[in-house]
Amino acid sequence: MSLPPHIAERLRLPAIAAPMFLVSGVDMVLAACKAGIIGSFPANNARTLDDFDAWMGQIARSLPADAPPWAINIMVHRSYSRWEEELELVLKHRPPIVITALGSPVAVVEAIHGYGGLVYADVNSLTYAQKAAKTGVDGLILVASGAGGHTGPISGFAFAPAVREVFDGTIVLGGGIGSGRAVRAAQMLGADLAYLGTRLIACEESLAVPGYKQMLVDSTAEDIVTSAALTGIPANWLKASLLAAGHDAEGLKTKAEINLGRPEDSAKRWRDVWAAGQGVGEVRAVEPLGVIVEALVRDYAEAGRTG
Repeated sequence: MSLPPHIAERLRLPAIAAPMFLVSGVDMVLAACKAGIIGSFPANNARTLDDFDAWMGQIARSLPADAPPWAINIMVHRSYSRWEEELELVLKHRPPIVITALGSPVAVVEAIHGYGGLVYADVNSLTYAQKAAKTGVDGLILVASGAGGHTGPISGFAFAPAVREVFDGTIVLGGGIGSGRAVRAAQMLGADLAYLGTRLIACEESLAVPGYKQMLVDSTAEDIVTSAALTGIPANWLKASLLAAGHDAEGLKTKAEINLGRPEDSAKRWRDVWAAGQGVGEVRAVEPLGVIVEALVRDYAEAGRTG
């Protein structure tokens, strides 16, 4: 395991509240860190750069020095036209961790390391993991099959051990992790941290609309559908939200062109289609994030005693 001690000693649970589009915001980041896990949000949840600037400033001012670290997620895909402007603001506020997604982290590693920050690269294949590792990142976030939103094709049971063989940095595993037992299992597979996404969407502090939260409570793994029809990248969605938004079964078999654009132009496209992973069955109520983490901590401890 290779989680830096200055991070490990601040965590009650070895986990990151994953940055989720139209879900993670300031309140959710602060609640996550207060509960004892790493909080994060994607830069494109801030509709404008002024919002992004303000959000990071509020988080930095609100958290004590001994709190778990917080993270920013930026997309580095060539079709995402705002990432360089976002990076300028990241360098201003210096979040402890920067998570890159949908592209090579090579363009940001030196800049983030320049102020002492850590870079974790979001990858969904062994090939991408190997390429990202060569750029000097501090960690790899393995998006395994079953993850909500943009997903990967490899089971976490195979993904984490394979990457651990060739990478000695921090490994974060995501994909269907919705219980403390699953967090413990991720560590047994070679990961340092678990990536918690779907399990936290229905928390009271999230930006998700009430209908989204209730649909999560009402859903099971069988209500998840994988499609590249919306973003051009395979992603897991709540089937009922796709149907309600007018998508049909045949249309979901197609693949869209990847064009991420700018956040201020794209939010309406995804407002009524809702992502979720195969761990959705663990979501049983809308409740405070701290309550969810408390239950995960108890389950994690119990798994350690009985495992």
